[in-house]
This record gives sequence, structure tokens and C-alpha cells, in this order.
Amino acid sequence: MRSEVTTEAMLSETMNANTVSVITGTPGGTYFRIGADIAFVLNDGDKIRVLPILGKGAGENAYDLRFLKGVDLGFVRTDTLDQLRQDKRLRDVDQRIHYIAKLFNDELHVIAPKGIDDVRQLAGKRVTFDVKGSGTDYSGRAMFRGLGIEVEALNVDQPTALEMLRKGEVEAVVSVAAKPVSVLAGFEPGDRFHLVTIPYLDTLSEAYVPATLTGADYPKLVDGGRPVETLAVGTILGVYNHSKGSERYRKLERFVAAFFGQFDKFLAPQRHPKWREVNLAASVVGWTRFRPAQDWLDAHRDEGAPQAEIERFLSEQPQDVAADKEQVYQAYLKWRRARQTSLGMARR
Repeated sequence: MRSEVTTEAMLSETMNANTVSVITGTPGGTYFRIGADIAFVLNDGDKIRVLPILGKGAGENAYDLRFLKGVDLGFVRTDTLDQLRQDKRLRDVDQRIHYIAKLFNDELHVIAPKGIDDVRQLAGKRVTFDVKGSGTDYSGRAMFRGLGIEVEALNVDQPTALEMLRKGEVEAVVSVAAKPVSVLAGFEPGDRFHLVTIPYLDTLSEAYVPATLTGADYPKLVDGGRPVETLAVGTILGVYNHSKGSERYRKLERFVAAFFGQFDKFLAPQRHPKWREVNLAASVVGWTRFRPAQDWLDAHRDEGAPQAEIERFLSEQPQDVAADKEQVYQAYLKWRRARQTSLGMARR
């Protein structure tokens, strides 16, 4: 702590002035791990501290972000504003919640007995959608409605749901989360269960896109080498739109500068692989980007988004280069520093 911090009052003021909180997800889940990555990468003494908070998931996170005092950031989804607009108690949700960046996609997983080959065969069956208020609870149900499938929906936690599936008490378990989902990957299906194919239909919301699940993602749940078709919904780093000039607005300005400015650190091998899907410049239809985030992107537009840089770097590598993640990452950083140096010299 800085030497000028000499009293309890000053210590309290310093700590609160530089801490932002992010509502994540359940222990061990993708949101929890992504929140931990943000904290590990960006925490910088008394300059900035990110405090991850356990949450239920994207569905409840939207309300936490809107109403809980002290919650600055939260992982929500591209369909979150639609969810909030349906709540007649709420007003001006578009002005209250903005986004800093679109992060990655969360895939729809449906585990069922092997006799069920298409998700539409689950019509009228007992199906679990994780705990009430979770992202699966909202997005999963909305996806099923878009597919025209009516089921008997239950809300139980995922480990309990998988045990109920094993005992035959439910016909399927639904999870909307970033692959690979650890609790699903650890499930022992034997020769009884698998991931079910889910078609992409025109009746679905534009928030949902086609996706696939492969044997590399779930060796125990994908039959053979053929990918399983499914749907996905985008995860967003949401932010409460505080008044410009307020203390919390200024803290979030510092967070944005640190998050965008140090983004290449999230691409290190020890960080969650979903970071490699992120394109910071990607826009989200129907959402408003937080002004400090838009200003940062406008000021650094000629530098390119990290994902675009990675694709350009990989395209320049020999085809027979060894696929060692650490070596590739270190080579990328060296290439990026050299490119930034050349850009700096060109500007002079």
C-alpha cells in the first residue's frame, strides 16, 4: 500500500476508490473462471482491483447488475435485454444496462437417452433447466420456445439433474454454458446417454446462432466423429450505466482502459480457452456500448482487435509449425510487440 495511506479512513477510501465488482456464476462454472481470470490479470495493487462475486448465472445476473448496490459489472447474454423487457416492473432497461464487450458464445447442451436423436422428441417430457434464475433457466427455455417444443420444465441444480437422468426420473438435462462444461464433461454416460442434435430454425430469436459440439469437447457424450448440431447465445460483459463524472463511472473508466489495454494477457495458455473467441470490436445488435469502452475502441481503432491480430499472425506461420500452445503464444506476443513498434515508428 502507498506510503501516504496512513490512517484507517484513508485506507478505506483508497480501497473503495479502486475496486470494481463483477457478478459471475456458480463455483467451477465458466463465468466464475472468466471472472477469476479478470481479477488475476487486472489486479494491480492499489491502482485497480476486480472483485468477482458468485452468482446464479446470466438470468439472475441481469437483476443483480440492475439493482444490487455495489455491483458494477456482470456476465449477461445477448438475450438479456429481451428478458428484462418482459418484466413489466422495469423501466428504461436499455438506458440502465450497457455493455463493454461481447465475449464468447454459450452453447445449448441437451443430454438425453440415446433413443432420443432429435430435441423435438422431448415434447411433453420432463426436462431440467438448472436452478431458477440461471442463464439456462431463461435462455434454455427461450430456445425451446423458439423451437416450438413444450416440455414439463423443472429447476434443479446440474449434479442433481444428472443423477435424476440416470435414475430415469427426467428425460433430459439442459445446460446453456460455454463448452466444455466441466460438470457435463465429467458425467459418465456409459452406453445410455448422449448429446442430442438441435436444429437451427427460422422461428428462433436473432440472439441465437448455429453451433456444434464435438468429440474433442465431450469424448464421452458425442457418438463417433460427427459433430452434434446445436444453438448458441452470446455472453456479454455488461455494465451498469452510471452517470458520467460519478465516482463509480470513473472507476469503470479505469477498468475499461485496463481490460482493453491488457487484453493480450487473457490469451495466455493458463487462461480459459474461450478468451480466444473474443473480438473486442464486435458490436451487439440491440445493445448500447458503454461510452468509455466505445471511446477506447475509437482511439485505438487502427491497432486492430486481438482476435483479428491472432488470425493474421497464424496465417503468417508455416503450416508445419508445432502446435505447442505456450510456444505459439510467446511467438504471438513477440510478433505483436514488433508490429506495435513498427506502427509507432510509422506514426512519427
